[in-house]
Amino acid sequence: MLEIGSGSGQHAVWFAEAFPNLIWQPSDRAGALVSIDAWRCDADLANLRAPIALDLFDPVWPVDEVAAIICINVAHIVAWRGVEQLFARAGELLSGGGLLYLYGPFRYADRALEPSNCQFDGWLKQRDPDSGIREFAAVDRLATAAGLALAGDRAMPANNRSLWWHNATAPRAARSGEIV
Repeated sequence: MLEIGSGSGQHAVWFAEAFPNLIWQPSDRAGALVSIDAWRCDADLANLRAPIALDLFDPVWPVDEVAAIICINVAHIVAWRGVEQLFARAGELLSGGGLLYLYGPFRYADRALEPSNCQFDGWLKQRDPDSGIREFAAVDRLATAAGLALAGDRAMPANNRSLWWHNATAPRAARSGEIV
């Protein structure tokens, strides 16, 4: 499980504790790794790896293949180019049947944006015009282009959504000496 944008590290600890059968790989930009590692060391969980530096805008990521990518409260913070990169890389890195999960606020064409999310979107765009609450349809188009199919969309507290897509392609063949 690759978590992108692990922030302080609290999510990584929570998920690793809740799912002890999964290996949790936190990641963030290099400057955030100290906090993530402090949370990891305090938790002392066998299934929680040391954080790795991963920037959505880097053309090469420090992973070759993952079963799932978890991205919480990131898509509306980063520039659209980062969201595009997230989906493009997810399409390349997710093993067959793998999952990409996003959590956060999204816009839908068939309903007005909630007043609290309108204010939040304005604040996001004021601090960075390239950020903001994303249109679900645009995000879903990125997923489709990356070979991912929508598997779920669920309303969550505070006008957030849980969205997940799966890689509908067959699992790739193992490379020489690799276990898939």
